[in-house]
Amino acid sequence: MTKNESFELDAIDLQLLDALQTDAAQSNQALAERVHVSPPTCLRRIKRLHSAGLIERQVAILQPDRVAALLGHGLHTIVEITLERQGAELLDAFEARAVQEAAVQQCWRVSPGPDFVLVTQTPDMPAYLGLAQRLFTSHANVRNVRAFFSTRRAKFDTRIVVTKTG
Repeated sequence: MTKNESFELDAIDLQLLDALQTDAAQSNQALAERVHVSPPTCLRRIKRLHSAGLIERQVAILQPDRVAALLGHGLHTIVEITLERQGAELLDAFEARAVQEAAVQQCWRVSPGPDFVLVTQTPDMPAYLGLAQRLFTSHANVRNVRAFFSTRRAKFDTRIVVTKTG
């Protein structure tokens, strides 16, 4: 689908997007029943949503406490980064370095305040220190770093509210 091509979402599309955000592993048959369409119609619509770029990817979300029982809890950190200079090419360069790091789960360019907020997950403090050295300490353009170490996760959700307005 090209950027100039018109794309409209109807109630069925919205129901499908919502259902897939809850459980993308549902069978096409179950999804079709849930939104009250035939299985071929359901499959066609889901392919259309993928082609339009509305569905970026489908992933498995791991249960952290069960993974922790096997691998350890790890260290979850929210990090604010302020660059010394904020030229577009310098912001792009830092962003490119950050998103290449496997430990960086989320990278947000923000305003006002710091230039970036990162959400990271490392196995332990030595691994976090290695990440900090690679991303913050060794880079001359990083002026300030504030790290917040998670003690408890009260909520985590990946859903986007998909209701039509207007």
